[in-house]
Amino acid sequence: MKTYPMSAADASWFHNDGPSNLAVVMGVTLTKEPLDFDRVRQVYSERLVTFERFRQRVVETGFPLPTPHWQDMPNFDINQHLHHVGLPAPHNQAALVALVNDIASAPLDHSIPLWQTWVVDDVEGGSALIMRCHHCIADGTAMMILLQKLYDPAPGAPPLQAPRARGKSIKQVDKGLLAPAINAVTGAARGALALGAGAGMLVGELLRKDDPPSPLKGEFAPAKRVAWSEPFPIADIKAIGLRHGAKVNDVLVAAMTGALRTYLKGRGVDVNNTTLRAMVPVDLRPPERMGQLGNEFGLVVLDLAVTKARADHRLALTKARMDALKHSPEPLATRALLDLMGRLPKVLEDFSNDLFGRKASLVMTNVTGPREELYLAGAPIERMLAWAPHPGKQLGMAVSIFSYKGMAGLTVIGDAHLVPDPETITEEFNREFRRMQKTIATADAAAAKVAKPKAPAKKAVASKPPAKKAPVKAPAPKATAKARPATAKAAAKAVPAPRARAAKPAAKATRK
Repeated sequence: MKTYPMSAADASWFHNDGPSNLAVVMGVTLTKEPLDFDRVRQVYSERLVTFERFRQRVVETGFPLPTPHWQDMPNFDINQHLHHVGLPAPHNQAALVALVNDIASAPLDHSIPLWQTWVVDDVEGGSALIMRCHHCIADGTAMMILLQKLYDPAPGAPPLQAPRARGKSIKQVDKGLLAPAINAVTGAARGALALGAGAGMLVGELLRKDDPPSPLKGEFAPAKRVAWSEPFPIADIKAIGLRHGAKVNDVLVAAMTGALRTYLKGRGVDVNNTTLRAMVPVDLRPPERMGQLGNEFGLVVLDLAVTKARADHRLALTKARMDALKHSPEPLATRALLDLMGRLPKVLEDFSNDLFGRKASLVMTNVTGPREELYLAGAPIERMLAWAPHPGKQLGMAVSIFSYKGMAGLTVIGDAHLVPDPETITEEFNREFRRMQKTIATADAAAAKVAKPKAPAKKAVASKPPAKKAPVKAPAPKATAKARPATAKAAAKAVPAPRARAAKPAAKATRK
């Protein structure tokens, strides 16, 4: 059977599986209408398998050191990868979480292509589609390319066009947490100078102290636990960021950091005197690789602002640290390290991953999903969720930010032994974000109250000059018998009218 060499970066992620923590990407698509399994299978048969990686398994071959290769799967059968199940009673989110926990805890079958999909019926009147694939097939950006192939912009419409090589990035796909950074870095950063600077920073990272012991460090169990937050309007996130001169990602990471601070404090950590670092993927996909699967990213280590008790202080520090990373060439150096490790035996790669992984406690990632509503097999998609892996032996949890249809939320996947209650983190994220919303709403209301013109006081109204009153005629003097006029006309002539200027002093007196 024919085999094809695997890229060094993909090989690195193939070897990145830990004894318990696998390098597997997972997503859940929720629909309010039931999915038709036969129609879903038809979509996958016609569209997914056009990507050859989903028809190939991984084998290790070569002498003297075997390396990972892609091999066309003999007698490929898509039914080995598609599963149809019903959600047990009470058919609610808690039942779905339990099912996703079980699926996330199971290893992939390496004798066939490394992906699986479940269509789940009876999910609160609708359906769920759960998909897993190994990281060696695709990173987060590549999974969005795949999503465009599977989903439709309208019922019965052709799927969205995948981005072409050497073209611009598709609208739905963003560069993630450090998006603006990397544009500046990748243009000039592929030279030896930038790579050298990044290598120097990487050495500095490796010389830093390890992340201290915490509930996220320790012995792993085979099982996983997942949770997800409520979705929040991106418009609200932008409004919070505008108040502080921050971006959407800054706000979401700060809210997540606040949730982790509360969680760790509840687990007995002295959060005012600790460090908590996250490993953050940074997309480095060049234009010529747009529309293709595989891995094209580097990594940076982000210090989370868990020591700050106030939300505004956490946001300010988060923004400052993320801005600094946006101009760092470190992602290029870690990408070069991944390429190097992918060419070495797994035992050496495990050593490198272990050394680098000790500097952080979790993985944190962000993927911008589609902005418009999409459809799967004719059913409108209500929500999309995604989980990044936390492979190896050091990282106890992964948190992922994902947006769809103008809303963004947080997902958590953790080791069942270390983080048995990830829903505590997502619930605190909900509370943290609501507090941020309330703070902004209160500030806006106060600003509006100050800006609203006051009603004029009664005294001010009275100060307006009153309309001039008609002059009061002086009573005509009584005529004597000798001087009595003979007619009314003669009487009018006898009493002259007061002059106009005689009324002015009275008007002035009224104004005082």
